[in-house]
Amino acid sequence: MSMQCEVAAQELAGAELGFFERWLTLWVFLSIAAGIGLGQAFPGPIQVFGGFELAKVNIPVGILIWVMIIPMLIKIDFSALHEVKQHWRGMAVTLFVNWAVKPFSMALLGWIFIRHLFADYLPAEQIDSYIAGLILLAAAPCTAMVFVWSHLTRGEPTFTLSQVALNDVIMIFAFAPVVGLLLGLSSIAVPWDTLTISVLMYIVIPVAIAQLLRRWLLARGEGVFQATLKRLHPFGLTALLATLVLLFAFQGQSIVKQPLVIVLLSVPILIQVYFNSGLAYLLNRRFKVAHCVAGPSALIGASNFFELAVAAAISMFGFDSGAALATVVGVLIEVPVMLTVVRMVNRSRNWYEAAGGKL
Repeated sequence: MSMQCEVAAQELAGAELGFFERWLTLWVFLSIAAGIGLGQAFPGPIQVFGGFELAKVNIPVGILIWVMIIPMLIKIDFSALHEVKQHWRGMAVTLFVNWAVKPFSMALLGWIFIRHLFADYLPAEQIDSYIAGLILLAAAPCTAMVFVWSHLTRGEPTFTLSQVALNDVIMIFAFAPVVGLLLGLSSIAVPWDTLTISVLMYIVIPVAIAQLLRRWLLARGEGVFQATLKRLHPFGLTALLATLVLLFAFQGQSIVKQPLVIVLLSVPILIQVYFNSGLAYLLNRRFKVAHCVAGPSALIGASNFFELAVAAAISMFGFDSGAALATVVGVLIEVPVMLTVVRMVNRSRNWYEAAGGKL
């Protein structure tokens, strides 16, 4: 193990998944059940609730998404961008996988599995929408859970922080063009006005608010900052689960009629996670990047900013769309699948370091 990785391991010793994150899949399943139950029991009020829109943005969901995203974005320190040069090889690999491979590989997987191999088992009118949801899911790199994955692989904290900050800056400018390009290549109509509103509502404005709050909290002291983050954390997860309850209240009937849809949608997502994490890991080994950088690089390269994907899918295609359902399948499998990647990274440490990764 390199000295760099030894230091990182000492700094991160004992870091574990929190109670809510560890059981996120269970909470998601319970939210699905609650949403389907509410949709079946109170279809009228649910439809009325879904009609509270302004500029094609559902107001209740918009509020929930902000409550979900802003606490995560407060953690991002954009001053860490000056550390990019320190880990430039790992940064280059992660950026390549995040922006040049992952969105395009997901569009290809959607075309192969959803439009062709599974087409006979899916509702024909939702095929385009399912593919759009998969593209939205893959187009935005994860901003929050990657800190947990980095902890669990004893990753270099400076690399993780600076990589997330860099990805967030790129996402402000690249998310809409990448999504628009891939939707167009997939012969799906691009609602540019709604896509632009989604970027403003769920990336630009939350980032600005979060950074203002971050400066204000840090001005009051590091202790106040950390205590506030701890208090805000449950609100973010609660908002995520509440959004899922609403989403499945709208999707309930279609899911009850075709439960196989969720299984089929999970196939390209699973392939995408393992392919991109493996590609990033192998490229880092090839370029002799330290394992404590390669681990988080592989996990950042594979995980998705599913909160943004869910919000954009609802805004662009609606609560009851296949796109919204596809993004929620990503939420459903995120934690258990990423934990298997964490285990692979940790168990292969000796094999990785046998290549002499040091930088």
